[in-house]
Amino acid sequence: MALKIRLARGGAKKRPFYRIVVAEASAPRDGRYVERVGTYNPMVPKDHDQRLTLNGERITYWMGQGAQPTERVQKMLATAGLAAAPVIRDQPKKSAPGKKRAEREAEAAEAASAAAEEAAAEAESAAAEEVPAEEAPAEEAAAEEEKAEG
Repeated sequence: MALKIRLARGGAKKRPFYRIVVAEASAPRDGRYVERVGTYNPMVPKDHDQRLTLNGERITYWMGQGAQPTERVQKMLATAGLAAAPVIRDQPKKSAPGKKRAEREAEAAEAASAAAEEAAAEAESAAAEEVPAEEAPAEEAAAEEEKAEG
């Protein structure tokens, strides 16, 4: 008998209210459960004390018996300090790019870096050509000043 700690929905249409229950994994979402261990009311403000109520003693007991919390319930238990936070991936494996797309992106990145290096080299060579042109009038002015003094 695999046990889950999960949410069972109640309340009216568009006014949800959830019971946090320990149930068999094969039982329906809102169906038979072993024990109710808390409630969650998303309709009240976040700082309200009735938003999330938990029976920590019973939750730790059931987790000791092998009950696994669902991801959503585990998040709630983590905020209450009863369990570790679940590891949530940034990007699911299914939506990861394929091999061909990864190769195309790598080639595009190489081409972009090569173009950036060429542009930097051209900018340096253009800057090197401009510097002597500016120095030449300065040298001529220094030579004229020496002639005027002498």
